[in-house]
Amino acid sequence: MLRLVALILLILLIALQVHLWTGRGGLRDVWRLEQRIEEQKAENARLKARNDTLSAEVEDLKRGKEAIEERARSELGLIRPGETFYQVAEPPPDKQGARPRDGDGHR
Repeated sequence: MLRLVALILLILLIALQVHLWTGRGGLRDVWRLEQRIEEQKAENARLKARNDTLSAEVEDLKRGKEAIEERARSELGLIRPGETFYQVAEPPPDKQGARPRDGDGHR
């Protein structure tokens, strides 16, 4: 009789352990949730940095004409009256390995 009770208790213990490790709300689920929490924290930090940058830009635009002028010059290519716009174009790169040919087209 005592052996039967011990066997039943052992089976119950094993069943509870299996449920703890693999069941709903078990350790596997906890590990997954912790991983998702870390991923969400990283995403939140990235978005916060982006929001801070945008907020700083909005404040610059609200405060003065310098930021607005800088943006107009860089993004829209605007210039002030009386200024002259110069654009410097770089020559196209030479074809590598190209050699001058003879007058008859043979090398």
